Amino acid sequence: MADEGFRHPRLAPLYDVLDPDRSDLDVYARMAEEFGARRVLDIGCGTGVFALLLADRGIDVVGVDPAGASLDVAKGKPGSDRVRWIHGDATDLPPLRVDLATMTANVAQAIADPTDWQETLKGAYESLRPGGRLVFETRDPARRAWEEWNREQTYVTTPVPGIGEVESWCDLTDVNWPLVTFRWTYVFCSDGEAITSDSTLRFRERAEVEEDLAACGFVVDEVRDAEDRPGKEFVFVARRPEAG
Repeated sequence: MADEGFRHPRLAPLYDVLDPDRSDLDVYARMAEEFGARRVLDIGCGTGVFALLLADRGIDVVGVDPAGASLDVAKGKPGSDRVRWIHGDATDLPPLRVDLATMTANVAQAIADPTDWQETLKGAYESLRPGGRLVFETRDPARRAWEEWNREQTYVTTPVPGIGEVESWCDLTDVNWPLVTFRWTYVFCSDGEAITSDSTLRFRERAEVEEDLAACGFVVDEVRDAEDRPGKEFVFVARRPEAG
């Protein structure tokens, strides 16, 4: 199930405003071009920022996400009719043969349950044509990103068009390795309503991810550094073999 921040009808519309810098997606767009992808599956598409970026470039895109409220935001954006939106996850997909499947941002880590993770990788594998690639990122556990997830470093007040000012901040609530849990709080200044959203991410070592991919039939072509966050992320490029 998606976190409250993505499925709550009052929180989902905040996502793009509170996280406006999506330059991380430019790297994925360049990889789609690098691999000559004309058909792309965006797993965990959220509010559709990446799916629409690709659609604007003439790419045939399928976006899948378990959060209906986020999909509603995506469907309300200009050009949304050029994307095929699916309410669900990678285990709910119709037959596809895409050139590239992606999980941007925190999507891979948000799939914390090992069984769900394996089923997601299998779903991605089945959606790819032979020779197609799966690309996703996950934080390097050695960088201990969660140490910055506190109110002192995350508190902001943001003006949101049509809504008014919204206060938001993050609190780390639990570290039970390899799971890290944190809570976002959102306060709507117009009426004082406060809504919280709890999230749990799974931190995986590089070797663990490579083993998981191999178990699902993937060949790991390479593990890149994140261009926009050097030294902080593993970016996996895995391929469904031509004979697979």
